Amino acid sequence: MSIFLLNKKIENCTKCTRLSNYLQQISKTKVKRFSNEKYYGKPLSGFGDIKAKLLIVGLAPAAHGGNRTGRMFAGDSSGDWLARIMYKYDFASIPTSQSLNDGLVLRNAYVTAAVRCAPPQNKPTKEEIQACFDYLVQEYRILSKVSVILCLGKIAYDTTCKLINVKPEKFGHNNLFEYNSVKILTSYHPSKQNTQTGRLSWKEWSAVFQKAKKLVE
Repeated sequence: MSIFLLNKKIENCTKCTRLSNYLQQISKTKVKRFSNEKYYGKPLSGFGDIKAKLLIVGLAPAAHGGNRTGRMFAGDSSGDWLARIMYKYDFASIPTSQSLNDGLVLRNAYVTAAVRCAPPQNKPTKEEIQACFDYLVQEYRILSKVSVILCLGKIAYDTTCKLINVKPEKFGHNNLFEYNSVKILTSYHPSKQNTQTGRLSWKEWSAVFQKAKKLVE
């Protein structure tokens, strides 16, 4: 399957009733600061360079970020952190990620997530993670050059371990695991609950991407 056909399949997915209903609900009610904007309101595919060596796996789109803009890690603080650091290490053409038409182009990197729909309270169920898993499998087959997978958060790490058929080890920030032809790098997710509480500092975030850059060179 081509990446185009896979992305179309993801966009039209309605496997999880709870998530489909939630997307419709928040796309109508919105939030005050985005009340005049039209929300994308569909499951999101990954994006980036399909010849990439670096695959970045997140948790799920944000309700008023990716779900609004139509691209993962776009239009919210997590997207700001990711775009800024990817630009610093030459994975991105610009240091911001705001909308589908902002000109952002990724180089040697592809961004995806364990779950393709924004979940209530950012907490997908085990069944919803499982329902999305095959999309990640198909993406991984298409992205045949990937040698490093950067997992943002424990759910992303556990899902990635399942993807490459290995048992998860203890999750932590800036850990590196090597499994045959692929390396897994782990990081805390750049969510507000981590960045604004000091759990994840900019220096610690940068250290992960510095390591990722060296691994794919």
